[in-house]
Amino acid sequence: MYFSGFPKEGLDFLHKIILNNSKAWFDAHKEDYERFIVAPNKAYVEEMGEHLQILVPTIHAIPKVNKSLFRIYRDARFHLSDPIKERIGIIFWQGAGHRMQSSSFYMHYDPFEVFVATGIRNFKPPLLAAYREYIQHDAHRESLHCILQRLQKKGYKIPAPKYKRMPRDCDPTLSHSGLFRMGSLYAYTTFPPDETFHSEAIIQRNFKIYEDMHDLHQWVYELTRFTS
Repeated sequence: MYFSGFPKEGLDFLHKIILNNSKAWFDAHKEDYERFIVAPNKAYVEEMGEHLQILVPTIHAIPKVNKSLFRIYRDARFHLSDPIKERIGIIFWQGAGHRMQSSSFYMHYDPFEVFVATGIRNFKPPLLAAYREYIQHDAHRESLHCILQRLQKKGYKIPAPKYKRMPRDCDPTLSHSGLFRMGSLYAYTTFPPDETFHSEAIIQRNFKIYEDMHDLHQWVYELTRFTS
């Protein structure tokens, strides 16, 4: 399927989920979901995947649910009252590990906002421990600090440190010691779902963002290799 942008009908569908969040409603409108969400998302993954191979030849761009496409259903153990997600997530990742603990290029959208990011959005305990060990090295910590500063100067955002206190065994007198308090590592930007989002031009817009963030992606990828 040729990618021509994310259709406005897809955002309308997500807005209706907000008003009608039930499995019964979703099942009755499954055809709209497949047509206005799944089909264009698969086409986007294929098209963007070809672009990202320029930056990362080994990138995973797999247009399937639980691969580059996220499930529309929430985990029923925690979301009995609102089982359907109102936003759509798409991910491209590098490495043999779990996609959510791998360096990745990510996007999600809902009727109100498009969120585009690079990195890892939440460190699980094993990766968090490896990250703190990795940045004990001055060179690793310095290079990360410089990458984040460059991205912020370009207008991209960095999440605030997750932890208020300095972790044990981390020296607060080291340069850029605030990096030890991070619980994730990514850069992001947001914009409204405008006409560019609804056209093939969203490929170039997002690719430019990912290109700007490539150094961060590579740094995070080296971190994940350090853990293996």
